[in-house]
Amino acid sequence: MENEVVLQQLIRKCGGLPKVIVALAEILSPVYNWGEKASMLNDNFVLNLETMPESDCLHGLFSWMQSYFDALPMHFRKLVAYLLIFPGHSSTRRRRLVMRWGAEGYSTDSESYTADENGEEHFSGLVNQAMIQPPPLTTITNMRMVSFKVNAIFREYMISRPLKENIATAIELFVLKGTCSPTSRRRGRHLVIEQSWTRDRIVFGKIDFSRLRSLTVFGQWESFFISEGMKVLRVLDLEDASGVTNKDLQNILKLLPRLKFLSLRGCSEISYLPSSVGQLGQLQMLDIRYTSIVTTPASITKLKKLQYIRAGPVFSPEDPSAHRSVALKFSDLRRCHQLVGVKVMTGIGKLTALHTLGVINVGSAGGKGILKELKNLTQLHKLGVSGVSRKNGKVFCSAVSCQSHLESLAVWLRNDSQNCLDYMVVPVFANELQSLKLYGHVEKLPRWIKELYNLKKLNLELDTLSDNDMKVLGDLQQLCVLRFRVKPPHDGNINFNVVVEGEEDHSYKNIKILEIASASNLHLTFGSRTMKNLELLTAGCCNNGSQLQFDGLNHLSKLKDVRVIGSKNENLRKKLEDQFAGHGSKPALKLEEVVPSTEASTGRNNEHYMPFPFHCSTR
Repeated sequence: MENEVVLQQLIRKCGGLPKVIVALAEILSPVYNWGEKASMLNDNFVLNLETMPESDCLHGLFSWMQSYFDALPMHFRKLVAYLLIFPGHSSTRRRRLVMRWGAEGYSTDSESYTADENGEEHFSGLVNQAMIQPPPLTTITNMRMVSFKVNAIFREYMISRPLKENIATAIELFVLKGTCSPTSRRRGRHLVIEQSWTRDRIVFGKIDFSRLRSLTVFGQWESFFISEGMKVLRVLDLEDASGVTNKDLQNILKLLPRLKFLSLRGCSEISYLPSSVGQLGQLQMLDIRYTSIVTTPASITKLKKLQYIRAGPVFSPEDPSAHRSVALKFSDLRRCHQLVGVKVMTGIGKLTALHTLGVINVGSAGGKGILKELKNLTQLHKLGVSGVSRKNGKVFCSAVSCQSHLESLAVWLRNDSQNCLDYMVVPVFANELQSLKLYGHVEKLPRWIKELYNLKKLNLELDTLSDNDMKVLGDLQQLCVLRFRVKPPHDGNINFNVVVEGEEDHSYKNIKILEIASASNLHLTFGSRTMKNLELLTAGCCNNGSQLQFDGLNHLSKLKDVRVIGSKNENLRKKLEDQFAGHGSKPALKLEEVVPSTEASTGRNNEHYMPFPFHCSTR
């Protein structure tokens, strides 16, 4: 087993390049005790490949890589070096990287584009160069990459270079990992504390922080990580760090007044955002998602440079790397929507630089006033709002429908919503919106949804799903990701066979990912002209006693993976395998049972976590 783990690590380090994989096989295949040699290779992967006679065929590749890095313009060289801040074994969110680039000046405003837009362009350039890739097992759609991994062979090559040639020197990056000796020579602009580091206070105290611009912590947080010597720190990234407390946050705000980027994402022990946050006059990005913060202080309206506020509950985002099992009973899901979003104070409309806002809760007193202020935020590209109901629905629609730049909208409706989204006729963002998420008490599809010609991603929680609704969804030409949770008719039939004037119509043309959940029995039927590009199908019932049936899977010619949630019934497995017997693409099949809610927590790092539509989603 240990040998297999090492072998998988080696294969990942090959970066998907066949030439490197073949060379690795040629090195290991003649060796009887290959596990020992594999472990030796794994420790210094690139250096070993460069020196072993068996890998002479790779010398040309390594020469090209060195020439490539040498030829990079200094500006682009720094962007590439910045990737080494993040660990190679896990994926990183795209927005996390792009926002950090902007905060530190690696992407800046130009005559025609903002720093954020230029950062996205830089990211696309790295994708085109194959420097960064989507995480393994990710279905490729025409949407932006949500998370990424650095190409493993490039990363291994970069970290293997001697100090004078190492690209990390371009940004003065230094790392604490394993066991370190105390030395006064440790200094630079970017400090990374890895999870493996022993958290030695003496070692940390010897570091020269006078030029430090960013601090990134993985794993356990310690209060001594913040020092009075960090006077010029611009970026503090504590995403998913454990042990960060309210007292630590107060100290951070006191000692680091020049912060431009503050991420506490996933620090669930933090329940309070102090009013002193209003003293961070340079702050551009504040991420408090998946903390326990439910209210923001009035002083936040002083932060005129703030472009990005992300907030919300402890519940997890749609994490494709998480173990896909159901964590909650269907009956628990409504309760989750009451916990979505934070309350903001009057004055949010003063933050006119905001690009991203949400999730904010407008369901309590003063909510209508907050909604009216949204009209002032004309630069919004991404918005999340909870607590929308019949009482404030008209004000909400008025405030949102005039957002001409809106690309992503997430709405959580209360039980008394009564189709309040129909107050919008044709919103001005109709041609811009790419992602729409409607959760809670959605009685029927809003009338204007058929006008969203560029919509690519749709999450829906619907009480009913009519034949006309199915036609409207099927006609959305750009839609490639569809996730929904429904209360189907008594027989549980959902038919993706769209018929017009007696003949089946081509529908759901660009759908690549379909995920559907139901509280009861579910019978899915696919027509011969529907979802011809579907690759990933996940379907299930949110309790183990429900029945699940499929018809027409043979029509889905590009299907690669089928995941069935809520049943490990062997009869169902056999029926599906029989349907796949003549299927050209031979899709992989996985059946999973529902994990009882008493046995699974809702934490996003829990092994039983499953995203929407099988779990509350707050992204």
